[in-house]
Amino acid sequence: MNDDVRNIALGVIAAGISAALGWVARTYLWKRKLRRKQAFFGLPDNSESLLVVNREAGGPELTVMRHDVFALLELSALIKDCNAHAQVVAHDAAQQGFGERTEFCVGGPASNRRMMAHLGSLLPGVRVNVDAEPGPDRGAFQIGGERYRLEPGRAEYVILARLTAGERRESRPVFLFCGQRAITNQAATRYLARNHERLHRKHGNNSFVLLLKVVNSQAYGPDVVELVADVTRAAQSPLPAQATAPRTSHRAS
Repeated sequence: MNDDVRNIALGVIAAGISAALGWVARTYLWKRKLRRKQAFFGLPDNSESLLVVNREAGGPELTVMRHDVFALLELSALIKDCNAHAQVVAHDAAQQGFGERTEFCVGGPASNRRMMAHLGSLLPGVRVNVDAEPGPDRGAFQIGGERYRLEPGRAEYVILARLTAGERRESRPVFLFCGQRAITNQAATRYLARNHERLHRKHGNNSFVLLLKVVNSQAYGPDVVELVADVTRAAQSPLPAQATAPRTSHRAS
């Protein structure tokens, strides 16, 4: 074998080794990213999850509002990326505890009994005005001593929460998408899909409660979303007695 042939052979071998090492490195990084995503969502390979939705206008059939359907599509894509499976369940049919399977609960407490139960047991510092009568506080959020009023089409709020029950390491999280309107539920699921890596870096696999503001949805739909505040502490602390008539937050104006 002359020097030219030897150099070519060594070059081919070196290129093969480099390609193999690159493939191994990319596969390792991809798997590590996937495992982090699965841990954040509580969705290991082939696990089951629940998508809990309301019934439009309280009808007997499982008829979901258009924007809530879009929210479910956002969540379904996340679940599929984690190599997991989803079951869609109506809010009044999900009669089971939490922690055994990851749950994604979509909709406000006025139309979603499951959401109302979660707010009462997991977020005692949150109150939602579900009064059907027209008024300035209809649909308003009360979180701690702040009130966030609904301005349809201009400024609408949604709570995005990741909550775990108890201290069990294997306990699956509950994700809440509690909005003042259906379009805000879609905005929150889209926000989670786009920002889950950043949220994981900041919060790890711990509980958090975020208040988001959907800006000018009549023009921009669910795409323009602002983070108002991390309200985890206020949302998980019982409301004081004097908070029954809280001041209106300047951020809601």
